[in-house]
Amino acid sequence: ITPRQICDKYNKLHEEIYKWFNISFDKFGRTTTEEQTEIAQDIFWSLHKEGCTMQDSVDQLYCTHCSRFLADRFVEGECPLCGYEDARGDQCDACGKLINASELILPRCKLCARCPEVRTSNHLFLDLPKLEGRLTNWLEESSEKWSNNARVIAKSWVKGGLQPRCITRDLKWGTPVPLEGFQDKVFYVWFDAPIGYISITAQYTEHWEKWWKNPDNVEYWQFMAKDNVPFHSVVFPCTMLGTNQNWTMVNRLMSTEYLNYEDAKFSKSRGVGVFGNDAQETGIPADVWRFYLMYMRPESQDSAFKWEDLMMKNNSELLANLGNFINRATKFTKDNFNSTIPEMNLNNDDWEMVARVNQELSNYISLLEDAREREAITSVFSISRLGNQLMQHNTPWKLVKGSPMELARAGTVVGLSVNLACLLSVLVQPYLPTLSARLQDQLKAPTTVNVIPEQFHMML
Repeated sequence: ITPRQICDKYNKLHEEIYKWFNISFDKFGRTTTEEQTEIAQDIFWSLHKEGCTMQDSVDQLYCTHCSRFLADRFVEGECPLCGYEDARGDQCDACGKLINASELILPRCKLCARCPEVRTSNHLFLDLPKLEGRLTNWLEESSEKWSNNARVIAKSWVKGGLQPRCITRDLKWGTPVPLEGFQDKVFYVWFDAPIGYISITAQYTEHWEKWWKNPDNVEYWQFMAKDNVPFHSVVFPCTMLGTNQNWTMVNRLMSTEYLNYEDAKFSKSRGVGVFGNDAQETGIPADVWRFYLMYMRPESQDSAFKWEDLMMKNNSELLANLGNFINRATKFTKDNFNSTIPEMNLNNDDWEMVARVNQELSNYISLLEDAREREAITSVFSISRLGNQLMQHNTPWKLVKGSPMELARAGTVVGLSVNLACLLSVLVQPYLPTLSARLQDQLKAPTTVNVIPEQFHMML
């Protein structure tokens, strides 16, 4: 089997999983393309001409049994910094530090478990020390609205003093290095892969430079876990700065802490955790996964995926809170008001409830504007909780059996509730798109409702 066939297999698998999760892309691309080769090599030539590359010899691990230089991910050993026994050849999962494979203590080949030997090879480096001043100035201007951990990680790298970073590897699969004397090598993945953001845009449109070379008119966000911050806050920005071209640079780098699995770390290579295809095969709807992963998103501290907690949160928030309110509001409208919105006359208590909804709505908007998705969804559940309290306090199931005045009061409560349900259908759309679409279909809501309002109003 060839590397291309492996990439084709997993590209298709990932695309299918994203589709199942209701995650959409303007362009779901890849880096094994002509556009990637052309743009990556062009960026390299710009760096080279600006004097931002250098050559040096590198000690690399070579497995004599497998007859190959080992890519970083195919080496494991003891971390020289923290002593973790299963550190990878490029990064330690325990302390998060970037390391070189040759620095591992008692390294072992992941393919055959034998100890590789050290061989020397000439390689190209990105001259990070030369770019440190420019990077520091850029960070001071650009990192103000980054997540706190992204800002801390980036500045700690600079504070420690940048070192030249190797950008080539002795491999056959990858973007080929065009410089004479290095044409049997490929670019290192963390030099090559971020350029994929640009090349995939170029696959999408020939006008890609309107996004990527237009910093005054483009706001550029990145989302990632904290272990990827060094590459996106230091290495990739230095790559862009070193070309001396007017690239669009990241404005908002939003990184999370770690999501652990039960009491261990997620590790795809070690099979620890639940992954996209596993989620799909459980029979649990995609919306439930989306809800729980956002509800547990490790925005300010590590959190853990736990199967028991998934069930509990689904039952207590999705079903008992949000689902219960929506079901009561829609069913009561259907059974008692012929599926039509009754006339409403709000009293002082109702207006107080509307004010509290508006407060939560304002919180929701400001939190999403700041990419705090986990906190924003709690505002959604606060609104549905207010709806449940409205129903429970007014007991419309009793009022409909009473006097004309009580029936009118029931109509106001039900009308308010079903409009709240419509508002919730809009607010949950980024989190629960399937539920949102089904609810709006039940409500016969016009598509025009799908704009987040600044204040709650009668939407039906």
